[in-house]
Amino acid sequence: MMKTLSSGNCTLSVPAKNSYRMVVLGASRVGKSSIVSRFLNGRFEDQYTPTIEDFHRKVYNIRGDMYQLDILDTSGNHPFPAMRRLSILTGDVFILVFSLDNRESFDEVKRLQKQILEVKSCLKNKTKEAAELPMVICGNKNDHGELCRQVPTTEAELLVSGDENCAYFEVSAKKNTNVDEMFYVLFSMAKLPHEMSPALHRKISVQYGDAFHPRPFCMRRVKEVDAYGMVSPFARRPSVNSDLKYIKAKVLREGQARERDKCTIQ
Repeated sequence: MMKTLSSGNCTLSVPAKNSYRMVVLGASRVGKSSIVSRFLNGRFEDQYTPTIEDFHRKVYNIRGDMYQLDILDTSGNHPFPAMRRLSILTGDVFILVFSLDNRESFDEVKRLQKQILEVKSCLKNKTKEAAELPMVICGNKNDHGELCRQVPTTEAELLVSGDENCAYFEVSAKKNTNVDEMFYVLFSMAKLPHEMSPALHRKISVQYGDAFHPRPFCMRRVKEVDAYGMVSPFARRPSVNSDLKYIKAKVLREGQARERDKCTIQ
């Protein structure tokens, strides 16, 4: 199955198997949107604007293969618990953000990690899919210094100990410290191309979207490289109905696969 995307004058087809969703969760004012902004465009905004829920999409051409990454930047006060549960159900990789100078935000991350494991465990029992759940615990604002720190590094590291699909990073979205490294490790755990990390592909705008097509003239405008990334400016979050259909299709698809395997064995 192929997903067809339109970006400007460029129509892109992305295989469904190469489409992923990254969900960013955490308390209010911990820097979730700042980390997402660093990932998408390398910028940091000093002005704080409360997030209700922001949806972004980035498409890649990596060595001729198309990939799509949807990014869901969630609200910190989660006024709609059912929507948060749906976001977790549809997520493929997760970033849980807390502020190193805010103990309560760390406690929220612990609750979120537990909720994700419980929700995903329920889905896995129905699909029998692999138990791998790529997740990064992110302590933001390490530029504030040790005097402001309320969460010891050793305590935060306990959340990821013994889980090879979970990593801990202390970052500064403001200073852009360890942000690229964090995404590199997250994508590696998810077995996604390393080139999806911000520092490992050439960022192009919609006006150069033709570079995503394997036609010789497209490459005249953009330097010849192995990986491109483009933010889709008009991306809209899939509807709740679409997300529910996606989960239902996934359960049915896995169930049919198990039936085929059962028949083959018999």
